[in-house]
Amino acid sequence: MVTDLPLDQVRTLLAVVDEGTFDAAAAALHVTPSAISQRVKALEQRTGRVLLLRTKPVRPTESGEVLVRLARQVARLERDAYTELGLSGTGEPTRVSVAVNADSLATWFLRVLTRVPEELRLCFELRREDEDHTAALLREGVVMAAVTSSPDPVPGCSVRSLGRMRYIPVAAPDFAARHLDGPLDQVLPDLPVVAFDRRDDFQDGFVRRLTRGRSSASALRHYVPTSEGFVEAVAAGLGWGLVPEAQADPLLRTGRLVEFAPGRTVDVPLYWQQWKLDSPALVQVAETVTATAGEALRA
Repeated sequence: MVTDLPLDQVRTLLAVVDEGTFDAAAAALHVTPSAISQRVKALEQRTGRVLLLRTKPVRPTESGEVLVRLARQVARLERDAYTELGLSGTGEPTRVSVAVNADSLATWFLRVLTRVPEELRLCFELRREDEDHTAALLREGVVMAAVTSSPDPVPGCSVRSLGRMRYIPVAAPDFAARHLDGPLDQVLPDLPVVAFDRRDDFQDGFVRRLTRGRSSASALRHYVPTSEGFVEAVAAGLGWGLVPEAQADPLLRTGRLVEFAPGRTVDVPLYWQQWKLDSPALVQVAETVTATAGEALRA
């Protein structure tokens, strides 16, 4: 029975994952590649599980992800402890890694960074990812917190509701005049559409709900992988799209966009998930995120 996990072996596993190869991890830790290999093998023997896929770059297995997350959490607690004891000595700021969806990043999340007290000396490392996929970065231990659409907590994480982001189906006035002159459930599936990327199923989901099952059949599908660029592409008349309320409202008021399906807005619930750590930095960030989201999102 495993009674403990040697931290030097766990840290070595993390170094291999972060650096991508055994040789790079050896250089980062100032040991030989043979020593790195021996530590990883010893940890795999101790846990009785394969922890790494020996690809290029190496990737953690599902069991490896658990230990990578543990290594990052231990490192976070160590830094907090050193700071509280006045032993850090380096003066380096605390780094907080967060996964955020593009629309939150473009509309409200950056205000969080400006509201965290400066005396905490936090550096944010933001990973942009779709809200349906941010939880995966938490599960892999890549980030310590995430804005996600999932209310189900990742193992080892807490979750709290932030509110709902509302999306409005819009198009450019000329586009609407040319194409949206018939029953929506009949014309919309065949019209040019703007999507964020190839994983973006948001617009297709709207079409399926509108038509009760029919998917978008349009061959004209434009991929624009930034929130601001997405809005501009719709306003330029490339296609229709679902735009966050905060971004759509100014363009609706000035006439650059029109809402072509009044009453058919889509609300996406958002949640904040973070590691269950007694970390002052994470506690402060969570409180600031919740307060800012309460102002920006629908209850």
